[in-house]
This record gives sequence, structure tokens and C-alpha cells, in this order.
Amino acid sequence: MAYIEARKMSFTYPKGKRPVINDISIKVFQKDITAITGHNGGGKTTLGKLLGGILKPLNGSVLICGRNSKDLSLGQIGKKIGYLFQNPSRQIFTSKVEEEILFISRLKKQPMTRAQREMEEILRFFDLYCKKDEYTFNLSYGEKQRLALGAILVNRPEFLILDEPTTGLDKLRKDTLSEYLIELNSKGVGMIIISHDMDFINTHASRRIEVEGGRIIYDER
Repeated sequence: MAYIEARKMSFTYPKGKRPVINDISIKVFQKDITAITGHNGGGKTTLGKLLGGILKPLNGSVLICGRNSKDLSLGQIGKKIGYLFQNPSRQIFTSKVEEEILFISRLKKQPMTRAQREMEEILRFFDLYCKKDEYTFNLSYGEKQRLALGAILVNRPEFLILDEPTTGLDKLRKDTLSEYLIELNSKGVGMIIISHDMDFINTHASRRIEVEGGRIIYDER
């Protein structure tokens, strides 16, 4: 069974005059790393948000693990799919770096000894441990992106949707991110990567989808 399936899905923003996504049907599987590419304005970010359940289609449907996304709350979806926004500032909830990683653990009322240990591991992995007492608004773009991704991974999602994950990363940190994504995929975590970074896509993607004018014009493994 497909992990995410879109059926004749269309979407238009409230003040839009034409569909941003137009009659798309697609199945995405957990075993794959699926890349979504295309020019700016072609609909790839909107497609990612629809597949991730953040936006709901106006026509057609999106099924996540067989359930219609319209019947699922964002909290229910978040337990299955971790979504990294193109602008990481939009998903940072707390004022301190340390608290951002601990946020989910506190919400779930998990033992704080374990949560503290996981927080330290994630901050060290993403080279943010020295920033753990910093205010999040003082971080650079790349640091915010790594923090947002770390906060997503604490929730242990089965699937990731990453919108431009390499923006703001130097080569060393991009290579580190590559290693981590490969490791996660080997453990069964599926992924959609939305990106202009063709080198990154060619390194990771087992399937590439190109979107133009709200339609899929290319889909190949």
C-alpha cells in the first residue's frame, strides 16, 4: 500500500484565479526517497503541503496510510509525517534552542531524563550544542533549519517531507545531512525532498517527479 496517495487532487488558493495543483494522482511509497523538482511557481511546495496534510485539496483526495487527510488532525498527521518548511522560522515554537528540542517530549509528558539525553544527542549531531542556551531568533538561517529538522526528528516520524533542506548549509553540513538521511531511509523512514539542488537529489532520490503548471510532467525511477 502507498504511504501517501493523491487521487485526482486539485487546489486553488482562496484569492487565486486558477488551480495551483491541477488533477494530480500519485502514489508515494515509504521505501523510496522521492524528489519533487520544478521551476519556482510550478506548484512543488504546494504539492508537498497537500501530500503532507498541511493543506487539504479542494477536489479529489489525499490518503495518508489509507485515511483521508481531511479526516485527520494536524496532530495525528504529525505523528506520522515530519514536515520541514522552506522557511524554518515558521515552525520554531519556543524562544530557546534547548526548549525547541524538548517541546514534543514535554507535550507527550515523556520522562525528562530520556528527553534531555535525546536533546543533547540531536544538538550535538546538528552542531548546535554550543547554542543550546541561545534565543532561537538569534540563530542564522542554516542554524534555524538544523534546529527545525532536529525538532521534527525527536518525534520519530515514519515519513519526512523536506522543502529545500540544503538551503543555507555549507558542504560539510550538507554531507552530514546526507549521511543522516541515508541512515534514516535504511531504517525504513520514507522521504519526499523538494529541492532545486540537483546534486543533492541525484545523490539521494530513487524517484524524481517534476511539476510544472500544477501538473506532473515527469515521473521516473
